[in-house]
Amino acid sequence: MSFVTAHDIFHAYGHRPILERVNLSVAEGEFISIVGASGCGKSTFLRLLLAEERPDRGVISIDGAPPAREPDRARGVVFQRYSVFPHLTLEGNLVAAEGLGTRWGRLHGAARRAARERARATLERIGLAHAAAAYPSTLSGGMQQRLAIAQALTARPRILLLDEPFGALDPGTRVAMHDFLQEMRAETGMTVFMVTHDIQEGFKLGDRVVVFDKPRWDPQFPDAYGATITYDFDARHGGIPFQTLKEDTRVLQSA
Repeated sequence: MSFVTAHDIFHAYGHRPILERVNLSVAEGEFISIVGASGCGKSTFLRLLLAEERPDRGVISIDGAPPAREPDRARGVVFQRYSVFPHLTLEGNLVAAEGLGTRWGRLHGAARRAARERARATLERIGLAHAAAAYPSTLSGGMQQRLAIAQALTARPRILLLDEPFGALDPGTRVAMHDFLQEMRAETGMTVFMVTHDIQEGFKLGDRVVVFDKPRWDPQFPDAYGATITYDFDARHGGIPFQTLKEDTRVLQSA
């Protein structure tokens, strides 16, 4: 059953088309890697999923609900540039992320003490336990990005949106954060959309890899047309086209 549905999405900035005829259906708990050339609308599509922007045409629906008018707590996001609370310590950032899901937006008493214990455990997992009492401004860019990823995961959103989240990390830390993301996804069952320029990373982490590209191209006017999803691969089955796999499954079930 579809959890996230994008139907016939068109979006432009001024007179410049960015996306056209985008259709995608995603089950709850799936991990969708999004790849494609620079400027083909990948990050724009994430902003539409976040409800930070609204499509010019078409509908994006989450769990059958009417289209959202603005971002909400069900959607977590990590952009290319780290985004954390600068006035809070590393531990405070993770505790605050847990509080976002509460009625008053913060934790108290035993709940706060338990959240602090979980925050310390998370910082240990991502290699930042030594800086628990430090502020983000004292960290390197890669360390801040690790914190931003951990913060988004700690909030346990139903949908996690990642825009090149691992680009600022060194190879060893990148692999460790891959493992952390996969563990948290297994624990929470969250649905993930991740934009990446690393094809191998996309197939490693994703259940599906969707490719954004411009099927129509005018060399005289490169911005005349928008991008759409040109390929949808099932990363769990050696890259077989996802639609083909679904059709084959239907045939087997009806036999």
